[in-house]
Amino acid sequence: TVLMCRGKAMQDFKGPDCRFVNFKKGEAVYVYYKLIGKSTELWAGSVGSDFGYFPKDLLEINHNYSNEELELPTDETDFVCF
Repeated sequence: TVLMCRGKAMQDFKGPDCRFVNFKKGEAVYVYYKLIGKSTELWAGSVGSDFGYFPKDLLEINHNYSNEELELPTDETDFVCF
């Protein structure tokens, strides 16, 4: 897993289910994947020890770690809660 960038949450976010990561405004969010396909508006990353998806529009990027963008094609089976 490549750490792509770090950002700051611009507002609180509470995801609809367990696939999403929740955060509060001002928290640091680390981005590992930028999703393409059906979920182009979602990125995957971590806040503290929690990992999950979140809307990319809620993040203000303040540091890029990798110039290589890791884009993962997605389909519905990628988004399943256990």
